[in-house]
Amino acid sequence: MFMHFDPLYFMLVGPALLFTLWAQFKVKSSFSKYSQERTTNRITGAQAATDILRQAGIYDVRIERVSGHLSDHFDPRDNVIRLSESVHDAATVAAVGVAAHEAGHAIQHAHGYAPMKIRAAIIPVTKFGSTLAMPLIILGFILSFYGLVTIGIILFSTMVLFQLVTLPVEFNASNRAVTALDGNAMLTPYELTGSKKVLTAAALTYVAALAASLAQLLYFIARSRR
Repeated sequence: MFMHFDPLYFMLVGPALLFTLWAQFKVKSSFSKYSQERTTNRITGAQAATDILRQAGIYDVRIERVSGHLSDHFDPRDNVIRLSESVHDAATVAAVGVAAHEAGHAIQHAHGYAPMKIRAAIIPVTKFGSTLAMPLIILGFILSFYGLVTIGIILFSTMVLFQLVTLPVEFNASNRAVTALDGNAMLTPYELTGSKKVLTAAALTYVAALAASLAQLLYFIARSRR
């Protein structure tokens, strides 16, 4: 590719990629560590999510078990929280933290949380941009046709915007989770600290993804002006 052996690329993008690798390691190690810590009251991830939703007055969100590792997510289209086996059935500090986070997303959806609505609105544009951005940028550089590069950069910017809007959505869901776990006394203070560490590590992956995309965007812009 055009950025091979380009010192500017490694100077801008290299640190962000290292940060991404570190964040991925951090979330996996934190989840692994606190998956060994059993909850004192033996509450499972599915039970915690159910209790948090009920406390928020939400009764129409389903909770399903899915396969995969750290595949947990809330699907607003079907109004369902999907929890992996290591979260759904596990009575661990990590499982309860992750499940509470997904319940936080369900509460955001029910309350019409603005950043979540904005993120949902730009998904079609983001999907279009993610499909065409890199091919246009690469082709534009190869052909020295910088009009294509500019279009590609604009499309790539929509992906960066999506990741930027994702940050408040994820941080807010974690804050809601911690508040619910603490307020409902689902975890002991020690266990709550562990859940916070798992959620903080997970949040770092979104920060790292944004940093990597921003670094790439800056590189493309700088390269197009040479």
